[in-house]
Amino acid sequence: MTTSDLIAENTRRNSLLPKPADAATGAGCCGDRSPVTFAGRSLMVPDTMLADPLYSAALSPLEFEALRCRHDFEFWAWRCVRIHHKTTGALVPFALNTPQRRVLAELERQRLASMPIRIILLKARQWGGSTLVQTYMAWIQCVHRTGWNSLICAHVKNTASAIRAMYSTLLANYPEELWTADTKPAFKAYAGSADTREIDGRSCTVTLSSSMSQEGSRGLNCAMAHLSEVAFWADSDERSAVRFIRAVCSGIALLPYSLVVLESTANGVGNFFHREWLRAQRGESDKTAVFVPWYEIEIYRTPVASPLALWQSLDDYERALWDRGLTLEMIAWYHAKRREMESHQAMMAEFPTTAGEAFAHSGAGVFSTEAVNRLRSGCSAPIAVGQIAGLAPLGPEAVRGLRFTADPAGLLSVWQWPLTGHSYIAAVDVGGRCGSSDWSVIAVMDRTPGITPQVVAQWRGHTDHDLLAWQAAAIAMFYNEALLVVESNTIESSPTAGEGSYILEQLDEVYPNLYCRSRSEAAVRYGFHTNRLSKAQIIATLISAVRQDGYIERCDEACNELAAYRQLQNGNFAATEGCHDDILITRAIALAIAPEGCSRPESSRRYLLRRPHW
Repeated sequence: MTTSDLIAENTRRNSLLPKPADAATGAGCCGDRSPVTFAGRSLMVPDTMLADPLYSAALSPLEFEALRCRHDFEFWAWRCVRIHHKTTGALVPFALNTPQRRVLAELERQRLASMPIRIILLKARQWGGSTLVQTYMAWIQCVHRTGWNSLICAHVKNTASAIRAMYSTLLANYPEELWTADTKPAFKAYAGSADTREIDGRSCTVTLSSSMSQEGSRGLNCAMAHLSEVAFWADSDERSAVRFIRAVCSGIALLPYSLVVLESTANGVGNFFHREWLRAQRGESDKTAVFVPWYEIEIYRTPVASPLALWQSLDDYERALWDRGLTLEMIAWYHAKRREMESHQAMMAEFPTTAGEAFAHSGAGVFSTEAVNRLRSGCSAPIAVGQIAGLAPLGPEAVRGLRFTADPAGLLSVWQWPLTGHSYIAAVDVGGRCGSSDWSVIAVMDRTPGITPQVVAQWRGHTDHDLLAWQAAAIAMFYNEALLVVESNTIESSPTAGEGSYILEQLDEVYPNLYCRSRSEAAVRYGFHTNRLSKAQIIATLISAVRQDGYIERCDEACNELAAYRQLQNGNFAATEGCHDDILITRAIALAIAPEGCSRPESSRRYLLRRPHW
C-alpha cells in the first residue's frame, strides 16, 4: 500500500465515523425520528412523540419540551441533567457520546417493545457506561413511573455512593419548570435508613448496597437494579454473587420499564460475570450482551503527523487493527498507550478490542487465551443428561445390570455413547461431601490409539466418597470397562484415610481395570497420587495438549477452569481465587496416563458383564 493510498483510505474511514449528535435539535440522536418545525426551529424528534395523542402543533413551548422529555431521552438528558466534566469539574449538560448512544439504542429497543429491560454490559475504560445506566434509570423514575424503586449495588460501597451522588447532583439541578411533582426535586430520608433515599414527590426510592454487605438488599421491593463492576464482586461461601443477584433479580417483576443491568470491566474468567456474559452471547440468558471496545470511544484517538512513519512503526497486531477497519488516529493512540503497559496482555485487559480480549488476565496464566478459545470452539451441550446406575449403589451389584436413565437434573452429561472397540479412561477428582466444598468430578475420555483424545462424558457433584467410588466404577464399566484412575490425595490425607483405602481395596476386588500406581507383594498403592512433582508433570502434559490442539473438549466449564488457572510465585499451580480446578485435574490425569494403560489383560477380569443397553 502506497502512502497516498493509506491516506486516502484513512480519510474515507474518518468520513464514515459517527458525527457528534445535537441533543438540542435531535440531529444524529438515537431512534426513529422525523423532522418538525416548532417555534421557527427545525428539529428531529422521535416518531413516538409525533404519534402521542397529546402532541399538537398548538402546544406551548413548555408543553412541547415536557412532551419531548417523555419520548426523547437524549433531549431530556441534555435539558435536565447536569454532570461534572471529567477534566474541568464544571457542571455541564449531559450530552451522550457514541458508545453511550449505542447502549441507549439497546435500552430503548427493549423499552419501546414493552419488554422487561435486561442488559449485561462489558466495558472498556472511561466512557461513562455507569453514568448512562444510572441516568436512564433516573429518567424512568423522574418522568415515566412513580413508586418505581431502584437498587444501586457495586463491588464496594464507595462506588455505589459515587453513582448515587451523581443522582443527587441531577436532582439538585433539575429544571423546576419541567418537574411534574408539587415538591422540589430532591432526595429525602426514607424510613430512617442510611442506605435508602426517596425522590420527593415521585414515591421512588433509591437504595445503595455493595457486594461486601449484601444483607440490607435482600427482600427489597425494587423494579430496577443497576449492578456495577460485577466481575469484582466478592464470591465466597459467605458472600455469593450468584445467590445475591438471584435474590435481587427474582424480586423484579417481568414488566415493561422494569430494568436489570449488570455492567463491569472484565476481571478474568470463570467468575459469575464471565459465565453470565457467555450465556448471554449464546442466547441462553434473559440479558442482551453489549460490548464497548476502546476504539469506539472518541477520546482514544491521536492526530497523525506522518502516516508513513506510523505505519512503519506498527507490529503485526497493530496492522491487524487497520485490517479490522480502524483509522490511523485510533491506531496511533493504541500504539502510544501500549508502550505504558508492561505487556500486550495487560493492554488487552485494560483496553480490549474484542470481548475475548477483555477477559484476558495480565497475571501468570498457565494456558494462553487463544489456545483456550480454540478449545472452547469444540464445546457443546450434551446429547443426554441423567445417571448411570447398576442393581445397587454400593458393592459388586453397583456394576451389574447397568442402565442409563435420562434425567434433566442428573449429574452425568454425555456427549458420546461408548463405541465398540474404543478404549476409555475414567479419571476421578475427589471433592467434598457438602455443597460448599470442592466438586467431585468423573471425566471419561476416549483414548483409543490413533484418534485425537476427546471428552465423552462427565459426572460432577457432591456425595460421600464410597458412593463416589462405586458411581465412578459404574460409569467406567459402562464405557467398555474404562481404565479407572482415582486421584487419591483426598482419600489418603483425610481423617478417615483408612476408610478411604478400604473403599479402593473393595473396588479393586470387583472392578477389573482399576489403576494402581504400584503393586507389589508388600503393598498395593491405589490411585493417582498428586504431589508437587507429579502435578507439574500432568499439568505440563495438559499445557502441551491445549497448545497443540491435542484433545477435544466438550464442557464449557472446563475451558473456564483452564483460563482461570495460574502459576504462583512459588512455582505451584492453582485456580484463581474463587474459581475451581476439579474438572481441569481430571483432564490432566486422563491425558497423562499412557494410552497403552487402556489395554486390559484378559486375566485381570473378575466380572465379565454383557455390554449394557441404553
